[in-house]
Amino acid sequence: MSFDYNVQPPEGTLDEQKKYSHPLIDRYASKEMSYVFSPACKFTTWRKLWIALARGENELGLDVSLEQIKEMEDNVFNIDFKLAGEYESKFRHDVMGHVHAFGEVAPKAMPIIHLGATSCYVGDNTDIVQLRDAMLLIKRKLVKALDVLSSFAEKFADMPTLGFTHYQPAQLTTVGKRATLWCQDLLIDLERIETEIERLPMRGVKGTTGTQASFMELFDGDHEKVKTLNKRVCELMGFKKSIAVSGQTYTRKIDYNILTVLSGIAQSAYKMCGDIRLLANLKEVEEPFAKSQIGSSAMAYKRNPMRSERVCSLARYVMSLPPAAAQTAAGQWFERTLDDSAIRRIYLPEAFLATDVILNLLENISDGLHVWPNVVRKHVMEELPFMSTEVILMECVKAGGDRQELHEGVRVHSMAAGAVVKGEGKPNDLMERIAKDDLFKAVHDKLDTLIDPILFVGRAPEQTKEFLEEEINPVLERLADCLAVESTDGINI
Repeated sequence: MSFDYNVQPPEGTLDEQKKYSHPLIDRYASKEMSYVFSPACKFTTWRKLWIALARGENELGLDVSLEQIKEMEDNVFNIDFKLAGEYESKFRHDVMGHVHAFGEVAPKAMPIIHLGATSCYVGDNTDIVQLRDAMLLIKRKLVKALDVLSSFAEKFADMPTLGFTHYQPAQLTTVGKRATLWCQDLLIDLERIETEIERLPMRGVKGTTGTQASFMELFDGDHEKVKTLNKRVCELMGFKKSIAVSGQTYTRKIDYNILTVLSGIAQSAYKMCGDIRLLANLKEVEEPFAKSQIGSSAMAYKRNPMRSERVCSLARYVMSLPPAAAQTAAGQWFERTLDDSAIRRIYLPEAFLATDVILNLLENISDGLHVWPNVVRKHVMEELPFMSTEVILMECVKAGGDRQELHEGVRVHSMAAGAVVKGEGKPNDLMERIAKDDLFKAVHDKLDTLIDPILFVGRAPEQTKEFLEEEINPVLERLADCLAVESTDGINI
């Protein structure tokens, strides 16, 4: 009897698992960032915007009562999503569906809900609120990642390690100095996101095509009252300013600029975790590895850098999104076209959700990053003999040796030692060769001190400490409030 490998589950079997499950949400995303882009946050923000509009209109003399405002305030979280969906199906309009659902629980306020506004009043302003709140969360997690990573840099500021250029051994640096390169990239990202937060404008009260014509009608042509209403609504929603001019929507270049900041964070994270993956291969540095974690289903001995790999994977996705935002910004016709809507529902939340996961992972990796000092030193000592020959040559010349003879001696011994390393797979024996050659007798009694790795790291320890003291610590002190906030959840899986 043969089995049908094409058979599908029958009706009533696995029904809960027959819908696509988005891995970014179900597998990786934090609760904090998920909430920012959730229906609960979105539609309660719509209601807050309607309340802010009504309050501003009341203060400026329109026929909007405090009783109506209070009724709206009392029901801001009382949302019947099923009813809103039924209204939306009836009207084929999501905003009007929620206007009527709000009116069901705030019947006295129903006549003035959304007064003078267009759909983009709630839609675009809510997008801006979500972008602000999401950037504030990203800022907080950037600060936390910097705090943990800078501690790692400080701890290993003096530990010599091989530098690499072209992924070939180069002059020595220190483990901590290398970590400052990662810190510096994240610091640049932090500066950029702070700038975007500071200059982010609300769309405000702009009307159908951005001319505020409906509000001019409501206020009988009073320009000052319309301007005051716009300012007041922004204040109530926590914004210092609105965008100076708009069509029906705020310019989509704002979305693009913000996504480039997130792309920058993704670039920094990819660079850092790419380095960690390479160092893990060298067995010098390893990311945290849980006691019961399995590295491979087949090779039980493996310790794969799966968190760093996940960072790189998600970072690659985030880096791919700004071109889509650029296309959207460029493709907006005149005062507005609706071809921006569907794609923005995807790339705005997903960019933030993925970046949030990346930063959670960076903090986790940095906090548990393990250095194997003996392996680091072993690799240093395999290459250091070659690097130290110039110092040895200079010391011998100072003792009266012939520079050209010494140079030729170094060349001959280096070639022979290289042949042993590469041809026979044996340790580097250059120092033993020099120790046996009377040409270098002047340094025989101090060879060990001449090849102390710390002598070859230049100012790396000082650079690390200066960078932390002058660049990182002032930022961490200024943003201490970000460090005081505990995240509600960590990494998943």
